[in-house]
Order: sequence, then C-alpha cells, then structure tokens
Amino acid sequence: MKKFKVIKTAVAGAIAGAMVLGLAAAPASAEMKKREFKVVGTWGFLDHWKEREGPFWKDVLPKVSGGVLTANAKPLTELGLSGYEVMRLLKLGVYDAVHGVTTYVSQDSPAIEGADLSGVIQDLPTYRKANEAYRSILAREFEDKYAAKLLMIYAWPSQQLWCNLGDKSITKFGLDQLKGKKIRTYSKTLGDFIEGVGGTAVTIAFSEVVPALQKGVADCGLTGTLPAYNAKWYQVVTHNIRIRLGYASSFLAMNLKLWNSLDGDTQGLFNKELAKLEEAMWVATATNDQKGMDCNASGPCDGPTGGMIPIEPTAADKKILKSVVENFVLKRWAKRCGTQKCVDEWNATIGKLAGVKASM
Repeated sequence: MKKFKVIKTAVAGAIAGAMVLGLAAAPASAEMKKREFKVVGTWGFLDHWKEREGPFWKDVLPKVSGGVLTANAKPLTELGLSGYEVMRLLKLGVYDAVHGVTTYVSQDSPAIEGADLSGVIQDLPTYRKANEAYRSILAREFEDKYAAKLLMIYAWPSQQLWCNLGDKSITKFGLDQLKGKKIRTYSKTLGDFIEGVGGTAVTIAFSEVVPALQKGVADCGLTGTLPAYNAKWYQVVTHNIRIRLGYASSFLAMNLKLWNSLDGDTQGLFNKELAKLEEAMWVATATNDQKGMDCNASGPCDGPTGGMIPIEPTAADKKILKSVVENFVLKRWAKRCGTQKCVDEWNATIGKLAGVKASM
C-alpha cells in the first residue's frame, strides 16, 4: 500500500506540475482578443474531466490569459450528449471546441477509426507512439470531414473485458468462452473483435451499461480499467478479463473557422498550454491503468475494492487475439476504409509500430 501511495503522489505531482507551469506565464498580450469558448468535455464523473479537462478550461486558461480567454465548459453527461454527435455539432458551430473519442466520431471517416483498432497494440508506450505517428492523418481527416482543427491527442486506461460469470470461484476463462455472450461495445472495431471471438456486439452508451448488465441485456462490457471502477461496474460483474483491446484514443478539436479567426497570440497560447495538458493526460493514463485494475480487484486502492476476479490472458488467448486481429479487425476496417491510400497510410504508421499489416 505504501509503495502505491508513493507512486500515486509522484504522478500527481507530475500532473500538477504540468498543469501549473502555465499559471506562471506572462500576462496576456495586448493584441489578444477577449473571447469565451463553448466547450464540451468527456464524462463528468470520470477523472479526465474532473482532474484535467475541466480545470484547464475553467482555471488554467483564464489565468494564463490574464482573464482574456474564458470558457463555458461542460461535460457531455451534463449536456445530455452521448459523445457520438460532438464533431457534427462542432462542424455546425453549436460548440467551439469538443473533447471526444476517435472511434465515437468516425462515422464520416474510417481513417479516424484507424487510430484505435481493437487489440492491435497491447502496451501504452507503443500506443502513444502510434497515435503520434498517425497525428497528421487524423488532423487532415478532422479538417476535411468536420472542418475542425485537431489540437490534442490523448488516451484512457486500457479497454478490457468485464464479465458477469455468476461464480467468483471461477479462476480460468479463455477468449474462446466468449462465444455466444452479449458484450457491450461502443465502436465498430470493438464489434469486429467481439464477433471474431463468436460473441454478439451490443452498442450501449457508457452511462447505460450498469443497468444493462443488471438486466441481462449484456453479459460482459468493454471499457477502460479506471472508468469501470469509477462507474462501479464491480457491482454488476464478477470478472476482469485483462486482454487489452485499445486505449480509447481521444482528442480535443476546435471549429476550424473559429481557430483561423483567432489572433496569433491566442493560437500560440493554446498550442503551448495544450501541449502541457496533453502530457498530463498521458501521465495520468499510465498510472490510472494499473490503479483501475487494482481497485476493481483486491487492491491496493484509496477507495473500496471491487472484489472482481482478475483473469490474465494465456498463450492460447494471445494466439486467438492475433488471429482475430488479422482476420476480423484489420480486414473489416480496411474494407470500411475503402482505398489503398488509406490502408497504406495506416500500415506506414500504426501498422509499422505494431508489427502488423492491413490489406484490402
């Protein structure tokens, strides 16, 4: 427990330092125009909003701009949004800037979905490098499809499986046993994985998963490790199958017309401060991944432990995962992507780092 607290304190200090550095910035330039931004954040009950997104817009931005730049920022849960519609609302000018998940907003661009293909990468450092390599492609797609300026890329703790097996005495459960189970998903690529292992994909908004699991609408769910704990999935599921199916690649984007209308000082301030916020996001994700697994199981944890039974993937599970990635995830995505250029760009960036190749 002591070691966990030391690590947590160190990481919290790093995050705080990254956020607070901007508070010592010089007063806003006289050229900077006063402006209030309408902003949508992610889920209000999860840590990214509470500890980083919200504080940036409500506290950091006004302070580093000398009060010139402010924001009316609210999480999508407070606004009654699901998260799938945020980029279309941004394009329409309903909001000035939005945070979101890439696979949630890829309806108009399968290339955006390519940032987080299910099961392709199993560790966060490689995942971060892959998203950085893919950044220019995402930026182009956001501009072309949504008339938006991509300002930041970050992630969530690893997306894992959480199943109600009914009996906590079960200590072994393979991916081959998912056949026939109804599994909550939130993206096409996760659905490809579920169907690849013989399950049935059920699309359910995050806020509706717990009652769905309670009522048997789903047998298992897919989400991040700490989000699962914060949303109290441990009340309705018994087991955590620790196969990593992505890290919910996320972004901050601003309406492009609005971005282009900002003076140079304002754009420069955003670029500087958002680089710090982005780093804080990745640092938090790294520590929260393990924290989520610990808290959902038997600890260590600052709060109540979930008592879930952890199931680590076996060699047989990893073999199944590799086959599903190659024969379902990549093949189906390449078909959705539709062009050789799209596939080639992915292979030259994420595919190269992951050691896999998509083909039409």
